[in-house]
Amino acid sequence: MQKTTLLFSIFFLILSSCGVKTTQALISDGNYDGAIDRAVEALRTKKDSKGKQDYVYLLEEAFAKAKERDLRDLDLMIKEATPTNAERVYNTYLQLNNRQEKIRPLLPLPLLKQGKNASFNFDNYSNQIISSKIALTRYLYENALTLLKSNNKLDFRKAYDDLTYLEKISPNYKNSKKLIDDAQFKGTDFVDVYAKNQTNMVIPKMLQDDLLDFKTYGLNDKWTVYHSARQKNVTYDYSLIINFRQINISPEQMKEKEFIKERQIKDGMKTLLDSRGRPVKDSLGKEIKVDNYRMLRANVYEFRQFKSCQVTAVVDYVDVRTNQLLQSFPVTSEYFFENVYSTYKGDRNACDDNYISYFTKRAVPFPNNEQMVYDTGEDLKAKIKDIIVRNKFR
Repeated sequence: MQKTTLLFSIFFLILSSCGVKTTQALISDGNYDGAIDRAVEALRTKKDSKGKQDYVYLLEEAFAKAKERDLRDLDLMIKEATPTNAERVYNTYLQLNNRQEKIRPLLPLPLLKQGKNASFNFDNYSNQIISSKIALTRYLYENALTLLKSNNKLDFRKAYDDLTYLEKISPNYKNSKKLIDDAQFKGTDFVDVYAKNQTNMVIPKMLQDDLLDFKTYGLNDKWTVYHSARQKNVTYDYSLIINFRQINISPEQMKEKEFIKERQIKDGMKTLLDSRGRPVKDSLGKEIKVDNYRMLRANVYEFRQFKSCQVTAVVDYVDVRTNQLLQSFPVTSEYFFENVYSTYKGDRNACDDNYISYFTKRAVPFPNNEQMVYDTGEDLKAKIKDIIVRNKFR
């Protein structure tokens, strides 16, 4: 028992030593907040114990250095008086305050050798946080107004980000909610989607409607919206055109083949006979019985109905403003109709179990050409979606 306790103590000391060295390394690298996080975590339990003293000293050192660096940075930013520093100033004051609040629940932290508590010089940053937030709010709002006067969609998206952040730190500031909606609308790429039939066949209207129903694609995102029907008051940025180039439909085919199936099955028991046809007996004089097998046989007549359809198209990306073709993506989709059924003469049990179901099937009408084209739709739609997902407009 004593040996186990000793081993556990050694293991604990090794772990503690590794943690202390890691914390020291973080301080040496200038990652003071990382060091503070490790020390705080270590001091959540048994903070007054002798084994935790190294963490207390390291926490005291890391806090002092982190605070000194933040105050030095703040002094420089305030002297520069650059509006673009507003966010950094605000976040630095928040960081100073949050760092204190992280340590506060652990206090006091004793320095056992010195007979006193570790020193953490806390300050009240409430006024600075409020004033810097006001300055940041004003900057974000004014900067967003400037960006919204641009003709560049990327500027509108930056305005959206600024206004969203503004709404987070200062909810309901002036007309920020309306401006957020304006920025999102102006920053959105609207894509006009339509199809062109360049084949010599009629494309089923149902297929065109299904392919152009982009709501079912789930492709609309924050900055891209697809419309299969043009809407008023919307200026379109791009067109996505599905050009049907070729449709190949095979003739209706019926193929027949005949084959023989044989299968040996167990059919009761029989007496074992020797080479002379006499019963074979065991040591007790009883006749030996063995499995009796018989052969099943069937003549199978298999019929296979087959018809195929191949649709070839090209997906074009066009810049509406310049009428320039940006990219083209070929896509091919195929659909196969197949029906197999069989008849037989003889014993159908001669066939494999998974083949028996073909004997219950019969010939069915071939789908017409329009139906064949429509049935390629699911595969074609999946491939078009994959093209769009992999190739964004912007």
